[in-house]
Amino acid sequence: MRQLVLLRHAKAAVDSDSGEDFDRPLAARGREDAPVVGKALVDAGADPQVVLVSDARRTRETWGLIAAAFPKAEVRFLKSLYLCPSELLVTEAESAGAERVMIVAHNPGLHELATRWAHRNNELETKVRAKFPTCAGAVFARKDKDSSWKLQAYVTPKLISD
Repeated sequence: MRQLVLLRHAKAAVDSDSGEDFDRPLAARGREDAPVVGKALVDAGADPQVVLVSDARRTRETWGLIAAAFPKAEVRFLKSLYLCPSELLVTEAESAGAERVMIVAHNPGLHELATRWAHRNNELETKVRAKFPTCAGAVFARKDKDSSWKLQAYVTPKLISD
């Protein structure tokens, strides 16, 4: 795997009809933010062959709003990505069998992984470590399996609108 794109779901409603966190839909702001972030990720070089999406409602809805930006990507919905730790995110990405993978999932796992890989002291990586808000996306790349991951881009709705 040479590119890994981490995308946190867009802003979700506080509650769901069922009362379950898993079933929370996107809020109006999330429905507005997701397509904008999807386009920004493409502009930043995100080019996934496979997209792994938590099967929670808010992540499925986020993917639905950005899918048009990645028309060639194969999507797989995985229950295992729901609120999973960072180690499982890496395991699932490696198991995808593709050079370029995107994961659409949740914090804290996404932020933990992004923070671990964004360890250099530059402005962009400092922003990633500080916060990974809803609809944040980070594009990481490496030369080969023995190389370390490097942050190529970090986008959030706020950074796009500034």
